[in-house]
Amino acid sequence: MTATRMTLMGTRHVISAGHYLAAHAGFEILEAGGNAVDAGVAAGIAIGVLQTDKVNFGGVAPQIIYTAKSRKVHCIDGLGVWPKAVTPDYFMKKHGGKIPHGVERCVVPAAPDAWITALEHFGTLSFGEVAASAIRFASEGFPMYPLMSGFIRDNRALYARWPSSAKVFLPRGRPPALGELFVQADLGRTLRYLADEERKTARRKGRKAGLKAARDAFYRGDVARAVTKFIRKEGGLMREEDFAAFKVNFEPTVRTRFDGVELHACGPWSQGPVLPMALNILKGTDLKAMGHNSPEYIHVTTEALKLAFADRHHHFGDPRFVKVPTAGLLSERYAQYRRSLVSLEKAWPEMPPAGDPSTLARLAHRCVPAPQPADAPGPGDTSYVCVVDRHGNAFSATPSDGSDKTPIIPGVGILCSGRGTQSWADPAHPSSVAPGKRPRLTPNPALALKDGRAYMPFGTPGGDVQCQAMLQVFLNINVFGMDPQSAVEAPRFSNYSYPGSFEPHPYYPGRLYLESRIERATGDELASRGHQVYWWDDMTWLAGAVCTIVADRKNGVLHGGADPRRPAYVLGW
Repeated sequence: MTATRMTLMGTRHVISAGHYLAAHAGFEILEAGGNAVDAGVAAGIAIGVLQTDKVNFGGVAPQIIYTAKSRKVHCIDGLGVWPKAVTPDYFMKKHGGKIPHGVERCVVPAAPDAWITALEHFGTLSFGEVAASAIRFASEGFPMYPLMSGFIRDNRALYARWPSSAKVFLPRGRPPALGELFVQADLGRTLRYLADEERKTARRKGRKAGLKAARDAFYRGDVARAVTKFIRKEGGLMREEDFAAFKVNFEPTVRTRFDGVELHACGPWSQGPVLPMALNILKGTDLKAMGHNSPEYIHVTTEALKLAFADRHHHFGDPRFVKVPTAGLLSERYAQYRRSLVSLEKAWPEMPPAGDPSTLARLAHRCVPAPQPADAPGPGDTSYVCVVDRHGNAFSATPSDGSDKTPIIPGVGILCSGRGTQSWADPAHPSSVAPGKRPRLTPNPALALKDGRAYMPFGTPGGDVQCQAMLQVFLNINVFGMDPQSAVEAPRFSNYSYPGSFEPHPYYPGRLYLESRIERATGDELASRGHQVYWWDDMTWLAGAVCTIVADRKNGVLHGGADPRRPAYVLGW
């Protein structure tokens, strides 16, 4: 395949991020001597300014980090919890089983603690140093770009329903035009406040005490008070004690091996295990012989993903609240059983049955909404950043939380994470609502190793499309031998034959979308096998926007790819 851009290469460090200015912010940190974590956090905080339609500093920020010195992989969940005042039947009783737009869906913002925790344990710089670019982008503004401008325009009515959101996203009473400077003054002041509190403490007590002061300024200081005061006024359940008690978690990754590559993904508190589970099913198939994006290849990959999504729906949830058979779901024995359910001639017309890894029995579905035969699946939010530095450290993070369905907090400039939209109101579902429980998160960064060293951090925005786009790019590189840029630009496909992760969890049985660069004859053949084929444009942001870096240790070269479906870019040296 011929890419529209070349794969960018470096020998010291490379960063790939969902916005070009975020990539530049992280690259400046690398050039100044910071490591991959310093640079990744700088880019991640900048993304929470540059892409506030889809990412927010008050949102989520799951991360997978590889430290070269210890040769270990670490995972920070970066995901908030439901407030103490919520009850398992709250939304059933008050809203008839719906989780409405607004502050009632808010969980504790986790991104600030996630960024600071990463700096504390693995970084070398201060919060103020890594947040400097983000503060400038917020306070002085940045040029509005097409994707964000169009999104705000398309969702104007949602932004207009809250005066605080309209003030930010509809300045001058309208969506920002392409090329206008987009200023978020309150957000800039909030970030500067955290940096100032850090600096005052660090002068006297050192770097780690300064980082704690920045964190306390958010979770125990003026920010927490302002956020919870507004939420209480709006009828929400979040309180100051929910902020004060919160801390992100270090979580084990889930992993699998594929042709000498050790793939690490996030655990079942997210949709992360879908990626290695689908890869395990595909291990028994000669994908290369089928041919890239042939009808056979698209069919078998889609069917493997359907099976993994069925298990996601039935099993995944916060492991502190529900028992998830993670080891069984990722076992070779279970993968072989699930592989036996894939027909090479016929597609599952709906979500396949979930499975029991211990008995290899089919399980009856629960909490499946009525199909949505006519509507188009909605877009997912999120962004992504990955970094590999001169020491061999690697950073992979998927910050998120769109701003169109949860209000901006007046005077603070952030939202209070609306990630509760990924819970289920029905207490029978494993990702149901409960006090202190995490919703099942779609953002799920990944990181692959070779010979115990960082080989390929990768991820994407896109909601339920994420694991599907990530799987295709991984296979493009590791089966079909594509360079990273060609791999992320190659035509993609995604299915929606499962209840969606976002409220109201829409379900589109058998539906499969193809980018129009895939041959029409391929679509016809897939339709003959029972897929409900729909067509996207040639290259659409709805198909995700994968960023990745591939390390060639033999030649000492890092190869970076960034998806032109969104404003993602690579920089390297």
